[in-house]
Amino acid sequence: MMKAIIYSFLVIFSIVACQHDPIKKVGVVEPITCDPDTVYFENDIFPIIQSNCTFSDCHGNGSAQDGVDLTSYASIISTADVRPFNLDGSDLYEVITDTDLDKRMPYMPNDPLSDAQIAMIAKWINQGALNNRCDRDCDTNITTFSGAISPIIQANCQGCHSGGEPFGDLYLTNYNEIKTIAESGLLSKVIKHEADVTPMPFERPKLMDCQIRQIEKWIEEGMLDN
Repeated sequence: MMKAIIYSFLVIFSIVACQHDPIKKVGVVEPITCDPDTVYFENDIFPIIQSNCTFSDCHGNGSAQDGVDLTSYASIISTADVRPFNLDGSDLYEVITDTDLDKRMPYMPNDPLSDAQIAMIAKWINQGALNNRCDRDCDTNITTFSGAISPIIQANCQGCHSGGEPFGDLYLTNYNEIKTIAESGLLSKVIKHEADVTPMPFERPKLMDCQIRQIEKWIEEGMLDN
């Protein structure tokens, strides 16, 4: 009788002991589906800052003008004095909206951020300035200039290829300028990081394979302004 009781206890204990949450690998971020009402740092905010602010003599690539380093989430929050839920108290928002052109960032002759980019940064701060990301669907069947190509170029390239002194003396601010670079074959080569060109985006990871394919298909389909 005693043996049966002990055996039953051991069986119950083993079942309870094995009921645990699945082990999660260290460093693995679970996929998060994008919420259309949420602004995500890695998807939306960091590309704007990298494209417009983190080059030499500014706030990246070894430079940190006025002690402001914009090369990571932590440094953006601390050195650009981003205060979650407090738009008026955040220096980052103040400098990108300053009406004094000598104080506004990006500095002239670079173009200011667009109204849409400023609104996105404002929304991110008001939502708590989180270090978040999501897995945004990328559909290679979407290859229109307005629906795919222009948003990719604007988020990843226009910061360096606009204003008074564009990188490489190349402008990518409108359809005609982007088409010209695409027709030359250079756009496809730089986004694929081929050996004989300067890889783009400059000193940043390659675009997603899906984005590269969208651009390639747009080129193959005749580079339409659609």
